Amino acid sequence: MAADAELLIDRRRLRRKLSLWRVLGIGGLVVAVGAVGLRARSGSEGLGFGAVRPQIARVSVSGFIAGSEATAKLLKRVGEASAVQGVVVSINSPGGSTTGSEELYRNLRQLAEKKPVVAFVDGTAASGAYITALAADHIVARETSLVGSIGVLFQYPEVSGLLDKVGVKVEAIKSSPLKAEPSGFAPTSPEARAALASVVGDTYAWFKGLVAERRKMSDQQLAAVSDGRVFSGRQSIPLKLVDELGSERQAVAWLESERKVAKNLPVTDWKPRSESDFGLWSALGTGANLLGLDGLSARLRGLETETRALTEGGLLVLWRPAGTP
Repeated sequence: MAADAELLIDRRRLRRKLSLWRVLGIGGLVVAVGAVGLRARSGSEGLGFGAVRPQIARVSVSGFIAGSEATAKLLKRVGEASAVQGVVVSINSPGGSTTGSEELYRNLRQLAEKKPVVAFVDGTAASGAYITALAADHIVARETSLVGSIGVLFQYPEVSGLLDKVGVKVEAIKSSPLKAEPSGFAPTSPEARAALASVVGDTYAWFKGLVAERRKMSDQQLAAVSDGRVFSGRQSIPLKLVDELGSERQAVAWLESERKVAKNLPVTDWKPRSESDFGLWSALGTGANLLGLDGLSARLRGLETETRALTEGGLLVLWRPAGTP
């Protein structure tokens, strides 16, 4: 009987210890989740505890460029942050939609009215991404980077031949011949092709005008760089597409020497909050990020944006070599 009583007491003690550890474990988990959430929130906005310290903000532009309310809000926050003394726009993108690139350009120009802005081409600044670089007052590029691709693209599939083979015909009742052209279900008429070429030409003229204005180019200089090709960073210097070769260090040095930003300030990443839509690619991107695969995560999230932009339609300022899916 005494042994049974001791055994019962030991069990009760063990239960109390387990309950205590459970409470401590749950409490620790809550604290950890809260800390991660706070860090993610502060990191995504650039508003951590160190945000009161003078700093240079780094805003990264990568992947497919499309209209983004989150990015617009981010740039507004950067402009309003008294701790931010200058901004480095780090670019590695093949471009995107014309409207998305225009929106990003105008938001960056508004930011440049409040803070000194320098662009750093860390890989590729083609088409719409070069429009992004034009918003800065100085462009630094790596020697082997790709710059330019000044041009406009309108692409659509034409599947009438395939439909004929499978015996499918698409009927349409239109208010006028050019309504909903091109359809992709029938060969494009000369009138529709001419109408589309007019839109592409007008947008191309806008793009070239932006380059000429921001880069101070003559008609002859503009003609030499606006045939759609890309140039290396080294080639871009004499063509006036970029101002300087180097790394982000040279971009920061320009802020210090030409815009009188204090030396040796920390360069802090400012990132937009995640947008409300959470599709398949975003979910996969989050999974990749949790596994530490940051490069794959960025690419998957880029596919989400690109797929949405292409589905919505519109003109592209995008560098996509032949054969690229």
